[in-house]
Amino acid sequence: MNHSALIETFDRADVAINQFERVLLAGELPPLEPLVRESMSLVRGMIVAYIMDVGETEPPTEQDDLLESFKILVKGDPSWNTIRDNCRELVFYQNCLLMDRQDALPVKPEAMAVRTVRHVYLFMRSRAERENRLEIV
Repeated sequence: MNHSALIETFDRADVAINQFERVLLAGELPPLEPLVRESMSLVRGMIVAYIMDVGETEPPTEQDDLLESFKILVKGDPSWNTIRDNCRELVFYQNCLLMDRQDALPVKPEAMAVRTVRHVYLFMRSRAERENRLEIV
């Protein structure tokens, strides 16, 4: 099976997350709104790519948001619930921003968002590696 689309998705996510981490390590805080938006997009992209790679379920549509996409991933495989709270955390940050409720955000939400997207990336990548989905055949 050709896993190139999944591999490319994980590689793009890793590059983007590395950039976020470099900014944080330099002592800067990336603007929160685009950071959250991009983090949610990266997580959703990894979910969609994984679902498509497995090929057993219809992938999310363009209209499906992060949580709807996650529901498709977890359906029939509850082990994916491990990252549910991470997905919900990113959506919470987005909702706080949309409702102008920055006071409800945690301390240093930029760092938390970066760590959250990295956690999801590492969990999904390690699972794909265990399933031999990151090997080009």
